[in-house]
Amino acid sequence: MLFNSIVFLFAFLPILLTLYYLTPKKFRNYTILFFSLIFYAWGGVSYTFILIGSILINYLFVKQIEKNNSFKKTWLIIGLTVNVLIIVLFKYLDFLIDNLNIIGSAFKSDYTTIPFQNIVLPLGISFFTFQQMSLIWDVYRNENTEKTSLSNIALYISLFPQLIAGPIVRYNDIVGQIKHRVSTFPLFRSGIQRFVLGLFKKVVIANTCGELADSIFNNSFDSLNTPVAWLGIIAYSLQIYFDFSGYSDMAIGLGRMFGFRILENFNFPYISKSIQEFWRRWHISLSTWFRDYVYIPMGGNRKGPYKTYFNLITVFFLTGIWHGATWSFVIWGLFHGFFLIMERIGFKNILDKLPKGIQWFYTILVVMIGWVLFRVELFSDALLYITKLFSFDQSSEISFLTYLNNERILVLVLAIISSSLFFMKIKEFLEKRELLLTTTVQAFMDLGVVLLLIISIIYINSGSYSPFIYFRF
Repeated sequence: MLFNSIVFLFAFLPILLTLYYLTPKKFRNYTILFFSLIFYAWGGVSYTFILIGSILINYLFVKQIEKNNSFKKTWLIIGLTVNVLIIVLFKYLDFLIDNLNIIGSAFKSDYTTIPFQNIVLPLGISFFTFQQMSLIWDVYRNENTEKTSLSNIALYISLFPQLIAGPIVRYNDIVGQIKHRVSTFPLFRSGIQRFVLGLFKKVVIANTCGELADSIFNNSFDSLNTPVAWLGIIAYSLQIYFDFSGYSDMAIGLGRMFGFRILENFNFPYISKSIQEFWRRWHISLSTWFRDYVYIPMGGNRKGPYKTYFNLITVFFLTGIWHGATWSFVIWGLFHGFFLIMERIGFKNILDKLPKGIQWFYTILVVMIGWVLFRVELFSDALLYITKLFSFDQSSEISFLTYLNNERILVLVLAIISSSLFFMKIKEFLEKRELLLTTTVQAFMDLGVVLLLIISIIYINSGSYSPFIYFRF
């Protein structure tokens, strides 16, 4: 079920909210848990059995760790290993088989090819598996944590706002809210505002930019000229940001409607002036997860520069492969890892002495070239596209103006402004003076929310099916 579907907006969500607030407080967790499982089952009942089985297995690991006996670390290792094996089985098995076949055929002429298993990828498995690994780690690290219950763990894993595409919620960040949370009207109101903003970002901005990007990327790259190639990658850069941040906004907004405070996942990443800063602003829940559960346990930056560089490359190799079982994602991750290492070696010191505009230009250029690697499945095709970006070729018969109309131009301008430093400064100005809290400003915001909702519904009714990009991860 999609957040941007008529069924969700006018059936699932209103029914759940009504039943949730009519239910006595001590039973509300069970209500939202039941509806979360229905929400997930909408995409396939078999997926739900996988989710439930995964929850039960991890609950058993948690109870063993909670016993705090001499086998505590052993159960941690077993639990983490089982979760890794689960995600490998469903997400990476055919990728491993494909590479084994390539290697085997290269070294042995009569090599017998291993057949693909064609296992269907369960929705959101990368997200809920990482959350369960977080659960095991957090229980292991904190001996004073209140004893867990199956219902609380099940709700933590399957809470529908963030179940399929994040943010990746950490157990220690939300366990207190599961057990004790307070729903207030201001929080509920801000939840509606945030949800509608995310809905608008997805169905109006991201989908329009996505149509433009697809119309360019679906062409033969040989036929593209430089202006068209740049238009395509700019459109895709805006699409992926507004698509994913829009989902995160909707998840955060839905959480607030039920009294949960889910942490932010994006903070204007396209205003960054270094790749280090970009990863502090982009998909924050994933980057902090890898920092706290992989980078720091490996030694972080405490064991000398070469070990630090190795740790960084490992983390960004895993970041790439987390996004998908193809080498293009691995290359994208290593590409970012390379620039992070360059900045650590000393390039960041040089960068800091340059004008901020040059720092920003360097960062956005690296990020957009990286998005080519992310968007194009074959590495050779990605290199061809990147070549087109810098070939200064304008010989194509198709002008970039062919791909633009008034609607696309308006949305592109809106997207660029909304992701810019200008928009962030306006937001900071209002927050600093607490203008967002005044009755007059809130009334205008409510009117704006109604307008955005109406526009979004019009787009939903007139547009085509467009799933979130991160659903496939």
